[in-house]
Amino acid sequence: MRALIAATTGLVLAFALVLTITAMGSPMGKTSPKPLLTTVPAHP
Repeated sequence: MRALIAATTGLVLAFALVLTITAMGSPMGKTSPKPLLTTVPAHP
C-alpha cells in the first residue's frame, strides 16, 4: 500500500511540474538572427 501511495504521489508531482512549466510558456529570449553554419564533409 505504501508503494502505491508513493507512486501516486510521484505521478501527481510530475504532472503538476509539467503543467507549471507549460503554463509559464517559453522563456522570453531572442534567437540569434544568424543561422548556424555547418560544414558538410567532402564526399569521395
